[in-house]
Amino acid sequence: MFDIIVLGGGPAGLSAAYSAWKAGAEKILIIERDKELGGILNQCVHNGFGLHYFKEELTGPEYAQRFIEMLKSTNVEVKLDTMVLDVSENKVVSAVNSVDGFMTLEAKAIILAMGCRERTRGAIAIPGDRPAGVYTAGSAQKYLNIDGYMVGKRVLILGSGDIGLIMARRMTLEGAKVLACVEVMPYSGGLNRNIVQCLNDFDIPLYLSHTIVDIQGKERVEKVIVAKVDESRRPINGTEMEFDCDTVLLSVGLIPENELTRGAGIEMDGRTNGAVVFENMETSLEGVFACGNVVHVHDLVDYVTAESARAGEAAAEYVKSGEKNAEIVTVKNGEGVTYTVPQKIRRTDNKFTEVFFRVNRVMADSKINVVSNGEVIATFKREHMAPGEMEKIIIPKKILDSASAEITIETKCEG
Repeated sequence: MFDIIVLGGGPAGLSAAYSAWKAGAEKILIIERDKELGGILNQCVHNGFGLHYFKEELTGPEYAQRFIEMLKSTNVEVKLDTMVLDVSENKVVSAVNSVDGFMTLEAKAIILAMGCRERTRGAIAIPGDRPAGVYTAGSAQKYLNIDGYMVGKRVLILGSGDIGLIMARRMTLEGAKVLACVEVMPYSGGLNRNIVQCLNDFDIPLYLSHTIVDIQGKERVEKVIVAKVDESRRPINGTEMEFDCDTVLLSVGLIPENELTRGAGIEMDGRTNGAVVFENMETSLEGVFACGNVVHVHDLVDYVTAESARAGEAAAEYVKSGEKNAEIVTVKNGEGVTYTVPQKIRRTDNKFTEVFFRVNRVMADSKINVVSNGEVIATFKREHMAPGEMEKIIIPKKILDSASAEITIETKCEG
């Protein structure tokens, strides 16, 4: 019997396990399906990690190694190259590897930290031929940074998510010609700093409100047709552009990896595609917590680390003290808001509660309202908000105590 089993050894799982150990949990196990800890960070050789958490700029592998070294000072156990098959409602984990065979492992608490995966060509139904040379940006990143394989020489990128932007720069530095980055929305899906550092600094054009309407090629991609789209995201005839290229990279969104979550019967949120969580990252299944990109897709690993540390502390507290019963406040998303995390807040003795959310359009000089019973009970001002950048507000206890059983987070443009 373990105190806590952590599913996933990426940045979320590493932070959660270390935090749980610091909070007093004694018997902790991390299960990771890869052959080493670190998760997606191992293939992110660019810098920009750790500015918030470690107050210095690190590469992905360096960031992961910091936590791996920190875990060495603990008694946290690790099972690598191990696939989790099932999580039951009574907190039994079924897993398998080549050394132990099939295992059933019991835990007092479980932390879900499985991360996310990329949307593929099949998920977005791009028309055209089916030649070689079409990759998700993350798989191309692995081929290039881990396996040392150059995926192409003339590249077009569909989608302006952060991985796609970073791969535009990476491919350019490796000698490829990145012809353009094409985005179907009228705004970028990535961080502004990545647009500047990865596209503008290398004179790579970004075509907003454009999409791929045809991929042509026999054995290998030979040509891609791009067209402008209208407000309904339908291609506009007569606006087509031809690009002679051999490679297409897809950066068209990330999906939380939640097959195990659903299998356990945990309540899901259709807005995030992740679990519904409380302020301490506990799910609807008592004693099961979730954190990181398995809950909602983050834009900075530093935020994943902080959120996962909260989940680790809460799991350790649950092991020691059991479930805490308290009145629940439900959080809804209002005008301009795509989703909120957490979706539920317990009225506890916490001095404040952090609420994360994303907006559904680019906004300048705006305000964020917390609304209860039709009345604004708190307001936060912002000079700029964009869908590609996660927002956070801190709601003090006295504000939460004044709210009804439901609050709504909404945005309004000023002026």
